[in-house]
Amino acid sequence: MLLSLTNTPRDYAWGSDSLLAGLEGRTPTGAPEAEVWFGDHPGDPADVAGGGTLDQVTGGTLPYLLKLLAAGRPLSIQVHPTIEQARAGWARESGLDTDDPQRNYRDDNHKPELLVALSDRFESLSGLRPVPDTLSLLEALDDSRGVRQLRARLSAEGDALRDVIAWLLGGEADDEVDEIIGAIVTAAARGEAGEWSTTLRAIADVAETYPGDPGVVVALLMNHVVLERGEGVFLRAGLLHAYLSGLGVEIMAASDNVLRGGLTPKRIDVPELLAILDTTPGEVPVLRAEGAGPVTPYPVPVSDFALERVVVDGAVLTLDVSGPTMVLATAGEVTVSSASGDELVLAVGTVAFADADEATVTLSGVGEVFIAGPGR
Repeated sequence: MLLSLTNTPRDYAWGSDSLLAGLEGRTPTGAPEAEVWFGDHPGDPADVAGGGTLDQVTGGTLPYLLKLLAAGRPLSIQVHPTIEQARAGWARESGLDTDDPQRNYRDDNHKPELLVALSDRFESLSGLRPVPDTLSLLEALDDSRGVRQLRARLSAEGDALRDVIAWLLGGEADDEVDEIIGAIVTAAARGEAGEWSTTLRAIADVAETYPGDPGVVVALLMNHVVLERGEGVFLRAGLLHAYLSGLGVEIMAASDNVLRGGLTPKRIDVPELLAILDTTPGEVPVLRAEGAGPVTPYPVPVSDFALERVVVDGAVLTLDVSGPTMVLATAGEVTVSSASGDELVLAVGTVAFADADEATVTLSGVGEVFIAGPGR
């Protein structure tokens, strides 16, 4: 069985007013459009052509959630728990109402995620930079008291990154935060920071959106990752991250568990954030196409989901699938058909959903799709 899925863009304040409309070839609404959810998550299940929503078909059993994401301004800095941490947190908060503002855990699942860029440039902050590299970056800043404090704390023994993040978000460093942000903005305006110029410009842009937010200095500790179209990044549990700008396809485990670490007016539970944060520093690998052919896989170390990019160039492609599968159109015009005889012509920005009874999907036309399913 094939079903046609659509959904209404979510109007989060960080959403773009043009990227989703540009992808779909329609006139912008003038309002921010942040995400389109294609899944059976109770927060916003996809609409099924002809009536109803996807959760009524699946019973809410999909292990993944597929999205289009359009960032016009930075998202909050955030981290997601491991499945063990999520189960413990969910049990610990069982006495709270589901909409209680003190609740951190919305379900008992983890939320690893993969983002693949659709725009020519997609900027993010992903993972914590090695401390020696951040100390090198600080050499590009004017020597204010706040910068000296940050340098000294990063040079301390023990888990310096965890201690610095606790200091920044705990409310004790407001004056130092202002001084560090001022130094970032000044250095970015000078444009003389060598290898750190692009990073400092990105952080200065974040500061313009969130003036005085201690998360701006947390962002200074993170890797600035720039993706080109078709490149991806996998974000594991415990990894601090924030998307800054651009359009992408995102897939994640079916969860809404988010602990925030700055760049947001929402509540930040600093002790719980620090409890699940993995402060192991290092670069986050960029996933790129390897070899030739129409199919680009994005291998991830989790079983919740799998994602492939497929370029359809006029030849008919029949691909094996396993479990409930989504085919998301992102360019051109592609027709999806199944062995059971169903056929759908996909408009860009819509999904064909093949239930678990389908073993293959056949693609024809000219365009680009992303195929999402359970991990294999």
